[in-house]
Amino acid sequence: MTSSPLDAKLSSALGDRSANSLKKAFGMLTVGDLLTHYPRRYARRGELTALSELVVGESVTIVAEVIEVVERSMRERKGSILEVRITDGKGILVLTFFNQAWRKNELTPGVRGIFAGKVGEYRGIRQLAHPDYELFEAGDERDSGPEAKKWAMQPIPIYPATSTVASWQIAKALGVVLDTLPPVDDPVPLEVRTERELLDLGQAYQLIHRPENDAQWRRARDTLRFQEAFVLQAALLQRRAALREQPATPRTPGAELAGFDAALPFTLTDDQVLVGDEIARDLASDTPMNRLVQGEVGSGKTLVAVRAMLAVAESGGQSALLAPTEVLAAQHLRSIVQTLGPDRAARLRPVLLTGQLGQAERRAALLAIASGASRIVIGTHALLGDKVQFADLGLVVVDEQHRFGVEQRESLRRKGARPPHVLVLTATPIPRTVAMTVFGDLDVSTIAMLPAGRIPIISHVVPLADKPGWWNRVWARLGEELEQGRQGFVVVPAIDAATPEDDLDALTDDPADGSADDTDAVARPPATVAELTPLLRAHPALAGRRVEPLHGRMSTEEKDATMQAFARGEIDVLVATTVIEVGVDVPNASTMVVADADRFGVSQLHQLRGRVGRGGVPGLCLFVTAAQQGSLARERVEAVAATLDGFELAQIDLELRREGDVLGANQSGGRSSLTLLRVATDGDLIIAAREAAAGVLERDAALSGHPALKAALDRRLDEATREFLAKN
Repeated sequence: MTSSPLDAKLSSALGDRSANSLKKAFGMLTVGDLLTHYPRRYARRGELTALSELVVGESVTIVAEVIEVVERSMRERKGSILEVRITDGKGILVLTFFNQAWRKNELTPGVRGIFAGKVGEYRGIRQLAHPDYELFEAGDERDSGPEAKKWAMQPIPIYPATSTVASWQIAKALGVVLDTLPPVDDPVPLEVRTERELLDLGQAYQLIHRPENDAQWRRARDTLRFQEAFVLQAALLQRRAALREQPATPRTPGAELAGFDAALPFTLTDDQVLVGDEIARDLASDTPMNRLVQGEVGSGKTLVAVRAMLAVAESGGQSALLAPTEVLAAQHLRSIVQTLGPDRAARLRPVLLTGQLGQAERRAALLAIASGASRIVIGTHALLGDKVQFADLGLVVVDEQHRFGVEQRESLRRKGARPPHVLVLTATPIPRTVAMTVFGDLDVSTIAMLPAGRIPIISHVVPLADKPGWWNRVWARLGEELEQGRQGFVVVPAIDAATPEDDLDALTDDPADGSADDTDAVARPPATVAELTPLLRAHPALAGRRVEPLHGRMSTEEKDATMQAFARGEIDVLVATTVIEVGVDVPNASTMVVADADRFGVSQLHQLRGRVGRGGVPGLCLFVTAAQQGSLARERVEAVAATLDGFELAQIDLELRREGDVLGANQSGGRSSLTLLRVATDGDLIIAAREAAAGVLERDAALSGHPALKAALDRRLDEATREFLAKN
């Protein structure tokens, strides 16, 4: 591969000292890493920052003017304090320096500059202690005329910074690199750039980091955003093409599926028929199916998967269903056996494999799997073990894909002698732009219709911050449902005080979609199974009711026995963690109470709500929260309560959380590998980039005529990411 200026080591451009500082602060290694560290906003010398909007505890970079400088001696020890008052014309912020009196010679009243530090508070006055700063050159500002106005209004890039590397230090490093940057090959072909009126890559780098006006950095940002989407989509489309080149065993349906369909006591929805036909076409192909089926809670995704398993079983092939928890895996087994009927279940011998099976049961399950006697295998992470061998693995079904890492799914796929077909299920609807990025190499099917007769769930927020007396009303309302012969769930975020973060057995999504930063959501200790179970047993509204716990620390036998007792109606109220978030199906359960609802994510709340209203009785969901009105945590809970539309909630969820590493193992939350591109807002751009990339790859699949794009793909995919793409 031809070397690119972007691959040059930072130390060769900046020297070891500066390069090491940037490496330590941001993980930067190359010139390209520095050039793609884009400004988070732009300030101007001629304008000031609204100091009233600063939040205590935040690290900030602001533009302000010095109005007063006072030096005073410290009372209890030797030395002095220099207090510098700065303003935006309305608010006041104090800069505090200890034993640095010399700074008063440059921080004189009337000078303006950029100041950076962490906002603190002392005696009710906000301050920055020992901030970094860079002052504007006053000589230029005193000049009059057009040049002075241009200088005052020129955008100043403000970069993501740390306590050790300030924004202007990054700007200076970028200046050194940009001054000596050779021509850079652009991965976006000239014809695409011309059609979309884009800058070339070198120009875009110059103008986003050193603009003379807003129009320049905006055009540069648009160019770089498209380029990022274009390279990403090219990578995903390349992977999609590579998957289609692998040989797979065609699987066609026959008597097993026909007999199963004939015995169904209900009619499939139109969406189930449509998605079933799409899956059937994929299975009959000699290239591996890689299909994502998304659908609302209760829309019948599992039934669609069972029909695919029957098509595979027709030729003696095996299907493996990977479930995130033992509770769900056990329920899948019972549900599938019941759905198949006794004769068909006896022929196909569905078997369960989990980590807590006894030695004899485990040995028998492994033998049935290895011999091919069991053509439907259901399990948890235990399916991924080295000792698990399949006779003819034809289909991998991953239930609730967001619960699994890439490596886990791939280790199961590798157990097929030939690449098996893959069907991924999710009850968390995915916006189209996410499907084109995070799942850009999968075909996507959607089941939006619910089975006939489903009664909508009624949802309410119980705002304890405003109405603390409503706590008892929650349990009275639950008692009223029980009086009618129904059952209820009470979900809490923790098992006990020693387990503050969710259930050990449930691999949850990101903590409350970012609510960890929402102080009113985390200041209180969470409600726990250990705390709430005895309280509910003793509550007058639930007197005499059978209230039992369910959580991930219980053994497999205990969890399974509890769930079966609940399903039989022997337990009235189940106090559980999110171990019951997905898949649990008890038609008589009408009420879901989520305590500390602000501690859960949008998708979690939607999933939990879907556990009730699955029979012929109306569903009721009460989201209990002590979050303050107007807080992000409260708004998140209210958003879920306001709609049953999972696709609408998916968009809200996306806007509240980052996209994750769309090409690596990290799938949601955390640090996004995307820089300027945002799948929540850049849908049209992503679609256009995908179409453009598809056109290039259609004409030149090997990219022999597009060396810059090929090099950009290699650069974009580090070793770990390339390994991921080769497997997924």
